[in-house]
Amino acid sequence: MKKLIVFVLLVSSISIVMAQSPEQRGLEIAKAASKADEGFGSLEVNLKMILKNKNGQVSEREITNKILEQIKDGDKSLVAFNTPRDVKGTATLTFTHKEGSDDQWLYLPSIKRVKRISSSNKSGPFMGSEFAFEDLSSDEVEKYTYRFVEEEDGLLVVEQDPVDPKSGYARRLVSYNKNKGYRVEKIEFYDRKNELLKTLIHKDYKQYKNKHWRSSTMVMTNHQNGKETTLLFSDYNFGIELADEDFTENALKRIGG
Repeated sequence: MKKLIVFVLLVSSISIVMAQSPEQRGLEIAKAASKADEGFGSLEVNLKMILKNKNGQVSEREITNKILEQIKDGDKSLVAFNTPRDVKGTATLTFTHKEGSDDQWLYLPSIKRVKRISSSNKSGPFMGSEFAFEDLSSDEVEKYTYRFVEEEDGLLVVEQDPVDPKSGYARRLVSYNKNKGYRVEKIEFYDRKNELLKTLIHKDYKQYKNKHWRSSTMVMTNHQNGKETTLLFSDYNFGIELADEDFTENALKRIGG
């Protein structure tokens, strides 16, 4: 009798999966990934940004990133450059929204001004890197439409089309590791001509607080200009005391001195 029950449950599960449309399954995977990372609260992490041009020449920058999780909306993030001297004090503030355009501000210490990043400029390069300003936003489920593509070697590949018409991307192909908390292993970015623009690889994952997966290395390769940006993460500090007051234009100015 037990074997019969198990068989019936297995058949039912398979039938449910088969009944799902690619759009439904893609959305389900994105929701599972979002749910798996809920509850981190706040964090601070140090980064080394390594910029490599098409000739192999390298330059480095040191960064601090603070993130405050939001329950009813997207997260708040503050990125501050510590070195080298020519970019020290430069900082970016991002308010991700589940619906509508995100809010972003850039503080430039050379002119002691906070500039708002317009929606039309968010596809531009962030501080000379291969990351765009829009790549700094947290991945909120509502920002994309979804379509499941395939499962390969334990990775679930989902096509994501941005809802924002001003996004610099026509679509993304995101590979989730279903056996490791639906963490993202790879993202392929396609430009508005639907040509492959960039690939982001996540490496050297570690798990924090027995739940939250974070990669220690990210490599963004631009296939169209031959450039590459590597981010090396260290000293993750979860649960750091942060408040909304730490994510304001005045906070940006304080960083820049």
